[in-house]
Amino acid sequence: MAEPLGEPLPPRLRAWCMAAAMACLLPLLVQGPPLLAVGLGVVAAVGVAVAKPWPVVVRLAMLVTLMGYVLVSHGFTLGRDAGCALLAALLALKPYETHRLRDARSLLGFSMFAPFAAFLQDQGPLMLALSLPAAALLLLALALLAEQRPGAPVPRVGRRRAGTIAVAVAMALPLALAGFWLFPRLSSPIWGLPENALGRSGLGDRMTPDEWVDLFADDTPALRVRFDGGEPRRQDLYWRGQVLWDFDGQSWSRGLPPTPMPSPPLQPLAAPTRYEVSMEPTDRRYLVVLDLPLQAPAASQLQRDYTLVADAPVSQLLKYAAVSSLQARESSVLSPEEQRRALSLPQGLNPRMRAIAEAWRDEAGEDDAAVVRRALLWIGEEFSYSLDVPPSGRNAVDDFLFETQVGFCQHFSSAFANLMRAAGIPSRVVLGYAGGYRNRFGEYWVVRKMDAHAWVEVWLPARGWVRVDPTSAVAPERVLDTVEDLARSESLLPSTFGPLLDLGDWARRNWNDLVLGFNASRQASLLRPLGIDQASGAQLSAAFAVGAGLALGLTLWVLMRGRPKPRDPLEAAWQAFTRRLRRAGLAKAPSEPPLSFGERLAGLLPAQAERLRSLSRRYAAGRYAPEGLSPDDKARLVAELHAYRPAAPARSGERP
Repeated sequence: MAEPLGEPLPPRLRAWCMAAAMACLLPLLVQGPPLLAVGLGVVAAVGVAVAKPWPVVVRLAMLVTLMGYVLVSHGFTLGRDAGCALLAALLALKPYETHRLRDARSLLGFSMFAPFAAFLQDQGPLMLALSLPAAALLLLALALLAEQRPGAPVPRVGRRRAGTIAVAVAMALPLALAGFWLFPRLSSPIWGLPENALGRSGLGDRMTPDEWVDLFADDTPALRVRFDGGEPRRQDLYWRGQVLWDFDGQSWSRGLPPTPMPSPPLQPLAAPTRYEVSMEPTDRRYLVVLDLPLQAPAASQLQRDYTLVADAPVSQLLKYAAVSSLQARESSVLSPEEQRRALSLPQGLNPRMRAIAEAWRDEAGEDDAAVVRRALLWIGEEFSYSLDVPPSGRNAVDDFLFETQVGFCQHFSSAFANLMRAAGIPSRVVLGYAGGYRNRFGEYWVVRKMDAHAWVEVWLPARGWVRVDPTSAVAPERVLDTVEDLARSESLLPSTFGPLLDLGDWARRNWNDLVLGFNASRQASLLRPLGIDQASGAQLSAAFAVGAGLALGLTLWVLMRGRPKPRDPLEAAWQAFTRRLRRAGLAKAPSEPPLSFGERLAGLLPAQAERLRSLSRRYAAGRYAPEGLSPDDKARLVAELHAYRPAAPARSGERP
């Protein structure tokens, strides 16, 4: 019977559909900005709770408001995050117009896109853990909708129907795994994903003092590092990101990119350090390496200032091997262009800083190292470290050096570089990370976003570029608060959960290695145990065909094995009776009724005609007649069916 377009959606069925839709919405909310996620969650909850239709004008106003907020919060730029936010907003509004069976089908069909969109942002185990139950609920709700008939009671879920859904999901996994591991992968995608409208938190190509306070409270991993062989000391872990050359009075920027370096002009003074980096997505093109890199990893270029630039933005987890030297000496010559940029200062700003730098230069003569030591000594005696910094004015460097004398790494590195330039010493600011911590459950280091750091490199004629960290010169008794203090004050989890968090990070790292890091090159070596060093596309296709065949065979075996066997002794005896006849060449057609089958057998076997008619007639009566058979007659019939052995057909070669 055709379903009326206006058939109302029963409340219990609506509840199942809403549960499935909200489960699909959850992965998108987890990915979005917290304020937007909370707002969309509240909107969706209200729509689920209020089952009555809302006026079209109200729904239209809510749609315009949410769309406007999403676009404004993403700078009117469409990208992956903005697209996912728009999808989440539309799905959150969908319950307000879901009151009929037709609406429910539309809701569930639209909800299918949400888990897929969430995987565009993150392919971690959390997304998988949220998406699998959402898919199961979605299948369950679709099954209930398929069985619902107009005016009929709502089908009950029950243990049997839930088990059927679970088995269906489980049977799909072997084929999915075969496709993931064996289906031939391309070394580069056919198309690229759209960029995020908002850059991910992390190091940018600009630095303005006071802008990193929020980053210091972010304890999520920026990169994970496993060393080959001995591990450096924690105080030697300076992770180089970007080099900033240009200062406009308030902010440092990278400016024009330096030319690629044909060969690293470094003289290693110690054994090279080899390590493997798993870098989280940044949507930017820089790579983070241990200071100083000796060579560029694959698909990247080593710039003249030792910045590593990737061929494409790091929009997904990236693993690369790197080699660095913790002790090295610059062997190149500072070019006139580099010297000009490394000494440039904005005119008319920070006069007190210029005056003290010139005085130090007069006292030190040509000894640049003496000027550097003088500045570090001043910082150690009079400056304090704190994340709570008062605002600065137009002469920001003068305010920091002579008024507040309180700041964190950005203030110290910016002021120190300006001071060196004013004294005639080429300098530049380096952005990166410092330190890290060793995961107690794995042989690797975790560098968090809160480990972001800025230091200075000065050019000394006899040594080349030399790293100077003015922040570390602050006396310990002048450290008023730390990044760890800020993280503890803003963290929702106490430090007692540290082992549990380490275990979770260890699980995430193994997931990254096993799943996210499985690329075309690793797939090509998958058949190495079979003697194939680098599998070709044809060989992988053949392996996928075999794997898919085995997966489908396993699925069919489960389906056939799970077919219910007849419990009625009479039905079991009849099936055994027809199987013996089939082996004798007297097969029963699937659609052939028992009485017709008996008449046909009587014509083929005249000597047993009456017996065959009696067996088929009594079976039909016991199986289908309202009065059935008495227990004694049924037992005798079962015994006769088991005892019957067919004779040869009456005419040779005749088959039914």
